Amino acid sequence: MTEKSGVLTREDILELLKNKPPLVDGAINLEDQLQPNGIDLTVREISSFSSRGNLTETNEGRELSRTTPVLFEEHGGVDLTPGPYLITFNEIVSLPVNVMALARPRSSLNRCGVSIHSAVWDAGYTGRSQSMLVVYNTHGFRLHRNARVMQLVFLYTTRSVEKGYCGKYQMENI
Repeated sequence: MTEKSGVLTREDILELLKNKPPLVDGAINLEDQLQPNGIDLTVREISSFSSRGNLTETNEGRELSRTTPVLFEEHGGVDLTPGPYLITFNEIVSLPVNVMALARPRSSLNRCGVSIHSAVWDAGYTGRSQSMLVVYNTHGFRLHRNARVMQLVFLYTTRSVEKGYCGKYQMENI
C-alpha cells in the first residue's frame, strides 16, 4: 500500500477534521479560515518580550525569554509599536504521524509591514502553538483579537514517522 505524499488540499483537511482529535480544533470561523491548501490561524493572545533568552548545545541550558501580556482594548484591538511580539493562537493543532506543517504569514500582514516567523511543526505535535509576530512598519500596526494572521500548510510525509514529536512544546497551552 502506498501512502499519500504532498500538500494537503481543502478536501484532505476537511477529512482530517473528522479525526479524534481533529487536525485543527477551536477555529473561530472554519468557513473563513479554511483555504485551498491550508487553514488560517487566529490570534488569541499577544505578549511582548521582557528578558533575553539563552540556547546552549543541550536543552538543559535552554532559557526562554520572559514575556509580558499585551492587553486588548475593550473592542478587541491593540496598537503595536515596531518590534517583536509572541502571539498565541486560538486553534489547537493535532498532527497525525504522517502529517507535518509549515506556516506562512497572510499576505495582508506583509502588505502592512508586518510578518510572522514560525518553526517547523513536526508530525505527531499537538498543542496551541505560538509564533513571533514582528512589526517592521515604523508607523506601527493595529491588530484585533481573533484576526487571521497565519496560514498553516500541511504536508503528508513520505511515510508515517515511528516516533512523533515529543519535545518540550508537546501539549503546550492546552
